[in-house]
Amino acid sequence: MTAEVVLDGESLTPADVVAVARNGATVTVAETARERIRESRERVESVLDSGEAVYGVTTGFGDLVDERIPHADLDDLQRNLLRSHAAAVGRELTTEEVRAMMVTRANTLAKGYSGIRESVVDLLVAMLDAGVHPVVPSRGSLGASGDLAPLAHMSLVLIGEGEAEVEGDRLPGDEALDAVGLEPVTLRAKEGLALINGTQLTVGVAALLLADAERLVAAADIAGALTTEVTLSSTVPSHEAITDVRPHAGQAASARNIRRLTADSDVVESHRNCDRVQDAYAMRCLPQVHGAVRDAVAHLREAVEVELNSATDNPLVFPREAVGDRASGSDSAGVLSGGNFHGAVLAMRLDYLTNALTELAAISERRTDRMLNPNLQEPHLPPFLTERSGVRSGYMIAQYTAAALLNECRSFGRPSMDNTPVSGNQEDHVSMSAQSAYLARNAARNAAAILGVELCCGAQAADFVDDALELGVGSAEAYDAVRAVVPKLTTDRPVHEDIEAAGALVESPAFTERVAAALDEELE
Repeated sequence: MTAEVVLDGESLTPADVVAVARNGATVTVAETARERIRESRERVESVLDSGEAVYGVTTGFGDLVDERIPHADLDDLQRNLLRSHAAAVGRELTTEEVRAMMVTRANTLAKGYSGIRESVVDLLVAMLDAGVHPVVPSRGSLGASGDLAPLAHMSLVLIGEGEAEVEGDRLPGDEALDAVGLEPVTLRAKEGLALINGTQLTVGVAALLLADAERLVAAADIAGALTTEVTLSSTVPSHEAITDVRPHAGQAASARNIRRLTADSDVVESHRNCDRVQDAYAMRCLPQVHGAVRDAVAHLREAVEVELNSATDNPLVFPREAVGDRASGSDSAGVLSGGNFHGAVLAMRLDYLTNALTELAAISERRTDRMLNPNLQEPHLPPFLTERSGVRSGYMIAQYTAAALLNECRSFGRPSMDNTPVSGNQEDHVSMSAQSAYLARNAARNAAAILGVELCCGAQAADFVDDALELGVGSAEAYDAVRAVVPKLTTDRPVHEDIEAAGALVESPAFTERVAAALDEELE
């Protein structure tokens, strides 16, 4: 676990976000970033002194862009911005989602293009380290101008408003800060906009999702390897010669995993020269399908790694010499209004990942059916993997649950394809990136449960394989891991506990780490 994450606006990783959001790593701001923050604020002050009309600094927002704000009202403008934009509703973000949003926002401010004071960034970081977690409803972001409404709820606590949780207590913002010895700030020109204009809810959730999805596809390889063995299917489809002539990176990685997981398997050797010519696609095409999911995850990772270290608010404040005369501002500051807050680059890839995770779930459900279905399963397996089938139903209904969860995944919309203009049609094309992130996380949770069903059935099926035959090194370790939380099904019982326990196993880093340790090398 990373004990401390240093924010410099340039090097934040998805693993760092996980360390802060889930593992409580402390956060500091690098001195190089502090210098850039101070310089950026000096540029904003020079704009204020110039008296020029600059969007978000001396004007209103959205469709009110043409409203010039008197200098005496600039502080009120920033406070009112947070209040008016705190319009989110629905379920509240989890603590890890809030922490992910906070650390990613602090990092983009540390790049030094937002014009915010160092003291405001310090308070945001201090809240993270002290465990002050703003209460943030999840629905309300359009993914342009960034995640405005959720970020506004987060930012209200910095000015002593809104609500926050501290050590399990829900308190008004000022009381939450006071409980840990912190004081609210009074926002100055540009600072409210700097806090709420960006993609940090989306990218924070996406960073957490990356860790889950990468672990999920490794767990899928483990489940698939176990199913391959207990159904007496062939490992030939994972032969390196096949992947070498179609060299997609994801396919090659999953094929390598299957070969390593099934290494030294007596079960595989026992039917090497059997009469079956080919297996069904759910077995034979495992590397191709799992590999395509891997490639989708990698595509999201590429965008997240860039976005974590990007300036995503608007307007952005540059040194005058960097932007020339085509900018408002002052002699020392060039202020450019653009669209870095638009979440399309994340939304489209998140929707792509939802598709991919749905397919990962789909192929797993089909493998489960081949273990349970009396019309498809191998002769050594009893119907629905239970003795005295008919009197007992075994894992029959577990597949129903997998089918229901899969159907739910297939029913998820693709928010990035939708658009609803807002703000008097000034903001006429939005990304819906936060909704894409939420649905992708839901797809990941459903896929984990579906893989849990497959693991339950795989372990149960292994108990009907000839006792004299040993499973592969990795498959045997997977079997033991499942049996540690799911006992053998010897008579009918409520199997929801089995599914939940196995699903939690899939979601836990300990599962893939345990299997990898048995292989003496990391799973890909």
